[in-house]
Amino acid sequence: MMEFTHCPCGQGQYSSCCEPLHLGKAKAETAEQLMRSRYSAFAKQQVDYIVATTAIGQQAQLDRAALLSWSIDNAWQQLEILNSVPRVDASHAMVEFKAYYSDGQARIHHEQSYFVKHQNAWYFIDPTLQTFPSMKHACLCGSEKKFKHCCATFIR
Repeated sequence: MMEFTHCPCGQGQYSSCCEPLHLGKAKAETAEQLMRSRYSAFAKQQVDYIVATTAIGQQAQLDRAALLSWSIDNAWQQLEILNSVPRVDASHAMVEFKAYYSDGQARIHHEQSYFVKHQNAWYFIDPTLQTFPSMKHACLCGSEKKFKHCCATFIR
């Protein structure tokens, strides 16, 4: 008998929802879909996917061990999308969400995230990383635009 499991993102069955993205068989068509798949990746300990869907120039700064530990140490309960703006500008989008999880105590992570579309793929712009290019250097997303004219606006 075939086992059906609900996708952690809340949008259907994992096998037809986020799993194809996690396996590299599909790409997120929208920033919201990428956000949902990243949440599911945390729930399913898919750290390689989390890294691969972070802005290209930020991937090397990510701490894979810390990501895996956070992924494993929490019970992921629900994702709630509060707002989704598909086009903030020509190549950026915003998704505001609440991620419900437990680390022994019920918690809610509330965030307004920005995403950039580069070479027909969406990437998460991580505002928590400490190192950013100078305003006059190439953007961290790989667009070859100056950072100040691209993703700098979306990092607080």
